[in-house]
Amino acid sequence: MGGREWKIPYARPEVPEELTKAGFGPLLAAVLALRGVRTEKAARELLSGGAETLHDPLLMTGMVQARDRIRRAIRDRETVAVFGDYDVDGITSTCLVTEYLRSKGLTCYGYIPDRNNEGYGLNCGALDTLQGKGASLIITVDCGITAVEEAEYARSLGLDLIITDHHRCGGGALPRAVAVIDFLQAGDQYPNKFLAGVGVALKLICACEGDQEAVLERYADLAAIGTVADVMPLVDENRYLVRRGLEQLSKAPRPGVAAVFREASIHTDKLSASTLGFSLAPRLNAAGRLGSPDTAARLLMSRSETEAAALAGQLCELNRRRQSIETEIWQQAAARMPELEPDAPIVLADESWHQGVIGIAASRLAEQYALPAVMICLNGEQGKGSCRSYGDFNIFEALSACSEHLLGFGGHALAAGLSISADKVEDFRRALTAYYRANRPKERPAVSGDLLINDPAMLTLENVRSLDLLEPYGNANPKPVLFLSGVLLESAAAVGGGRHLRVRVRLGRESLEGIFFSHTAEELGLREGRLADLAFTPQVNEFRGHESVQLLLCAARPHDPLELCRALLAGDESVLWAAAPYCPERADFVRVWREMGKDFALAEEPEALLKQRPAGMEAEKFCLCLMAFLETGLLRSPGGGIYGARPAAIQGKADLEATRLMRRLRALRPGG
Repeated sequence: MGGREWKIPYARPEVPEELTKAGFGPLLAAVLALRGVRTEKAARELLSGGAETLHDPLLMTGMVQARDRIRRAIRDRETVAVFGDYDVDGITSTCLVTEYLRSKGLTCYGYIPDRNNEGYGLNCGALDTLQGKGASLIITVDCGITAVEEAEYARSLGLDLIITDHHRCGGGALPRAVAVIDFLQAGDQYPNKFLAGVGVALKLICACEGDQEAVLERYADLAAIGTVADVMPLVDENRYLVRRGLEQLSKAPRPGVAAVFREASIHTDKLSASTLGFSLAPRLNAAGRLGSPDTAARLLMSRSETEAAALAGQLCELNRRRQSIETEIWQQAAARMPELEPDAPIVLADESWHQGVIGIAASRLAEQYALPAVMICLNGEQGKGSCRSYGDFNIFEALSACSEHLLGFGGHALAAGLSISADKVEDFRRALTAYYRANRPKERPAVSGDLLINDPAMLTLENVRSLDLLEPYGNANPKPVLFLSGVLLESAAAVGGGRHLRVRVRLGRESLEGIFFSHTAEELGLREGRLADLAFTPQVNEFRGHESVQLLLCAARPHDPLELCRALLAGDESVLWAAAPYCPERADFVRVWREMGKDFALAEEPEALLKQRPAGMEAEKFCLCLMAFLETGLLRSPGGGIYGARPAAIQGKADLEATRLMRRLRALRPGG
């Protein structure tokens, strides 16, 4: 990210005294406060919440009926089938329930539909196949909430159906089944509305077994993988599920996962939710995207190290193919974008695109243009599309509003899928554009974060290491993004064959090292010896037994003082904390005053006003001098504000140090 649309938090961060007294460091306490956690009790619950965070699965509507029917199937040794989805959430859900029922001695078939030939969700052909194998009970996982017609067909075949899902019901009739479990259905009392499909599947098994801890001991790894891959918020019991799963994956990964770790050079000693989301999940997902979801399912359930190694190799090769196809589709889509950036959702369709990969390309388009994106793979008279939102725009509600142009749709607020007639694509594009413009979300800056750091004492090893308590990071619990503003860039060197940038900046009397991957100083406009703004996450770097704080940069630009100066010149006292490092000395006041001649007048707008500062003086310091002059009456304007103000004579000697502004600045300076 470059130098536009930054939102730096200039207000002084809140550091709750109750948290610091309880032993939390100031950096962690400030981040917790920003996330609404201000008491020791709330902090302990968030950071170290255990089994007490788990909710009773029987609170879900339909869970009692599902439990009783599955227990009957176990008692009577019925043949059962588990019908899932081809993404990681669906695959882990299928494996979890299938493994459990097999452990109870049942013949259980896991069925994951082919993305290209069957599409998403329950279908009648699959029901015929599973009945032919002797199944008398079908359990859906991560799908089924809209399968009204398919449920009726199952009834006609004499099949019992249990539906477990976590997608929105769409407001229509629910399928007729033995049990419909979806915490988003009307009247459901389950407290956690953010479970993944695998989370619902886990709760189903917990209800059957009657012991949540025993179930977690066996299946927390699958629950963690599916939850992270489906980008579910890591709050409430989800945090505990993922934490338990990470522990299990680190200490004793199942053979298939261990094989992928080896194949992909993933180290388990520093396993995190990010590792699951960006390293493991894409390889599992590649199987479903390219029509081989059974490969991923077989890998996760394999008990043979030899078989697992072979399957891991296949998955990694599928992932490389996926990356190649994705790049080709992305390039084709980018070439079709207009020269001027669009201002409405992007809707593109093509007959040559691979249906399993267009979702990734849609995500890249959404991020590139900061707009919702829909990519449609056409096949004759019909097409199937993947939709990705951006910002606060609810893509599911948008599809609902445009449903007259669609054959079907489903999904979440941030991601969805649709089916459409080829001749309706243009009508859909116009309808989606109209809906977007009538419900335009609030614009969000390209670079935003949590805290501005103006004191190097906040970035000690101890403070930075304390942030590890916030793990696992993920949706609704992201890594903190911090800012440095107006720091001196001491050095900027290309590393990694010129692909990456290593920097050293000075904050107060301290120098800090940072790394920015896939960027160069030239493209960012950075120059040694100049001031810079940095956005980063802090981390502890270990090298040859030595530990130091390192800034992992996510954005950098030449220093831009305009936003802070605007606030200072407007008299906004909430930003004085950020301006305190620029507190002027007597020599600064003298220099500014001397440069004001008899006919001097300040400009009428901030950009021009800043150009009137003495050469080499920081813009923020110049503004503080002006505001102190204004407070003492040395500067006056007809409207009483700073813009257009002129030097004025006053009686006696102006005591600039005694101004309220200067007293506050002295008190707010680091160490003050």
